[in-house]
Amino acid sequence: MSRGLEWIRALAQGSELPGYPASVKVIDGELGNRPARFIAVVPDAQNPFPRARDGEVGLLEGWGLAKAVDEAIHADQGGTPRVLVAVVDVPSQAYGRREEALGIHQALAGAVDAYARARLAGHALIGLLVGKAMSGAFLAHGYQAQRLIALDDQGVMVHAMGKAAAARITLRSVEELEALAAKVPPMAYDIASYASLGLLWERVKVDAVEQPTAADIGKVRAVLESAVDDIGSSTDLRGRLGAPNRAMSAQVRQLLREQW
Repeated sequence: MSRGLEWIRALAQGSELPGYPASVKVIDGELGNRPARFIAVVPDAQNPFPRARDGEVGLLEGWGLAKAVDEAIHADQGGTPRVLVAVVDVPSQAYGRREEALGIHQALAGAVDAYARARLAGHALIGLLVGKAMSGAFLAHGYQAQRLIALDDQGVMVHAMGKAAAARITLRSVEELEALAAKVPPMAYDIASYASLGLLWERVKVDAVEQPTAADIGKVRAVLESAVDDIGSSTDLRGRLGAPNRAMSAQVRQLLREQW
């Protein structure tokens, strides 16, 4: 069983909603006495698109995510916008000729658009990284969140592509790439290096990442509730430039504001 499936079931503790692809799990629950919708992409061995059978985000997944978020936006109009929690364990976007021909760029853009519209409509949006957060899959599922929270575990990794692919692109061996990553945080895969870039709001250490205990679930839910309180009524993505390795980015933005 995938980490994404384990954690969404553990955190939401409700029934999976029908009407979505088998690879997209949607469960309504609550978080800090507020209604919440938990969403995850999980492996599906019977996926009609072979390149999306191991938890990748492909055509069905992109449109399924967009549907889950869009339905929440419309259902909550005029009421209290529910919290949206993207449980992230996605190894990659689905690379394939059929995916390209049938418009995977549109499917993933649809997911991004839905998440962004939800955030702007007042839905507190949290990304919980429980496993891999790679490539366009992470951009489509989780990256629009106002607060990114990660389990503090070596199996939680963030990058634009897998190590083998990155090695081919940069004309290096995997060993050379790992040596470079030790010196250049944006090239690294570990969650500590990613945290140094300022994008994470919190790291959470749990005892059982693969099969969370009741104590683990309680600890993560408490952090999620704190994130909702911290978001408040904001709808933007501020707070991502506070880490040491983002100092120059913050300076550039400050100069732009002063000159423009």
